[in-house]
Amino acid sequence: MAVLGQGIYAGLLLALLVGPLLVALLQASLERGTKAAMMVAIGIWMSDLLFVLAVYFGMSQLHKIVGWSGFELSLGLVGAVVLAIVGIATLVTPPPSLTANSNLLAGAKDHTALLLKGFFINTLNPFTVFFWVTIMTGVVLKNSYDTTHATLYFSGILGTIVVTDSLKVLLAKKIRHKLTSNHLWWVRRVAGVALLLFALALVVRVTW
Repeated sequence: MAVLGQGIYAGLLLALLVGPLLVALLQASLERGTKAAMMVAIGIWMSDLLFVLAVYFGMSQLHKIVGWSGFELSLGLVGAVVLAIVGIATLVTPPPSLTANSNLLAGAKDHTALLLKGFFINTLNPFTVFFWVTIMTGVVLKNSYDTTHATLYFSGILGTIVVTDSLKVLLAKKIRHKLTSNHLWWVRRVAGVALLLFALALVVRVTW
């Protein structure tokens, strides 16, 4: 159980970080409600799960990819472009109407778009890649965890991410009913600018 606790601790540290994922979650929750934000969150969780499977079952190949000299630059620039596109789209498109039905999703396309938003923002973030690689090499391999211990450790991290992301969405829900249409415009502007700043910071980080 100590291994599980260590995983929970690592997940809590990750949850405290402020980044584009937090912005995406809060924006979706404040603008469109809990269901929309949970679709973004599910996309994030799917991405993290794929990273866990990749680092555990494909460590040798992943080392080759991450070890490529242009990997961080390429992934960082692609991630910056995705963040910039999402940020610009956030700034130029109006927020959804603040109505009693605004918490409802239009259909399968709406579900997919929100899920993919969370998935790609997480997947194309170099920090996510290096976080999971570091966890695998610096903790799992270093401590020679067997399958059971590795499963407990990764389950602790992923479980904590799911719980904390859900809490962020629910906390945003508490203040959503107090928002006016003007507030939603400001939420969209702040979210758009924040995503553009994260994109710029990412470019600086990988090119500096």
